[in-house]
Amino acid sequence: MTLRPFAHLLPLVALLTAGPPAFADNGNTIVMKNFDFSPIAVTVRAGAAVTWKNLDGEPHTVVSANGLFRSAALDQNDTFTFKFSKPGTYKYICSIHPKMMATVTVK
Repeated sequence: MTLRPFAHLLPLVALLTAGPPAFADNGNTIVMKNFDFSPIAVTVRAGAAVTWKNLDGEPHTVVSANGLFRSAALDQNDTFTFKFSKPGTYKYICSIHPKMMATVTVK
């Protein structure tokens, strides 16, 4: 019988060293491709910036439902960045293609 005196601690060590997976970092990018936002829901910390990048050959916009932010029409490979300073849930759409909907949650 082989004894591993600390083997029972391995799951705890893995948990403590994994880090918090729930939040995106300040370099979070949402892509617009195939007439969808991807991912359609992200969570960031207050003060984080989110960047949207259009990978489609058609223009898209990023427009918040509450009027907080609004991009110009973004052509292919154009980007738009917004810094979220307050916690909340921010729904947004592409005003050119309103079926494109997504959410940023700020904690």
